[in-house]
Amino acid sequence: MKNVLIFGASGMVGSEVLTLCLENSSINNVTVFVRKPMDIKHKKLNEIIHDDYVNFDSTKEHLKDIDICFYCIGVYTGTVSKEEFNRVTIDMPFELAKILKSESSQVTFSLLSGAGADSTEKSRVLFAKAKGIAENKLIDLSFKQLNIFRPGYIYPVKPRIEPNIWYKIFRLVYKPLKSILKNSSVTSEQLAAKMVNVALEGNKQLIFENKEILE
Repeated sequence: MKNVLIFGASGMVGSEVLTLCLENSSINNVTVFVRKPMDIKHKKLNEIIHDDYVNFDSTKEHLKDIDICFYCIGVYTGTVSKEEFNRVTIDMPFELAKILKSESSQVTFSLLSGAGADSTEKSRVLFAKAKGIAENKLIDLSFKQLNIFRPGYIYPVKPRIEPNIWYKIFRLVYKPLKSILKNSSVTSEQLAAKMVNVALEGNKQLIFENKEILE
């Protein structure tokens, strides 16, 4: 029976991961870190209210005996400053990963990254460079199992407020153009299912590009 930790459980992908974990009989306990209470009650669910995701000193006890961590927090470029984008994309997962590795040394870490992440860290594109840095920092921590997912466009199965006009357009054209976009897009349900299945089956593949997520 697995103990699971989820960051971003109220988001588009994280909420799907949460649902799958609560339904899975091989998962005993699901701990979520959230900034405000979620409107979900379940016997498996352990909700931790916490708002400083680069400092876990006060919540360290909740990071012990974790078998799987799903990190699904992200922010859209253009919606925040460069400094804030880097803090959310690089600093937050890295600080969590460091303390989690020390408290649960055998943990499997599952990172939601993005297509185009630049492992060379030389890209002039903020998204690509930051995602590449974040991935490399986690790789350097030498987890027992680290899985990095690089989806292209993620189609939100559940309705939501889109972050900008481009996402409104993508949402409208996704279904009509699904056959054309099949290798560069994935639904939030498909992505969540892949992340959960890979973590539970002990798959040691490091990086899953969009096409591999769909396999």
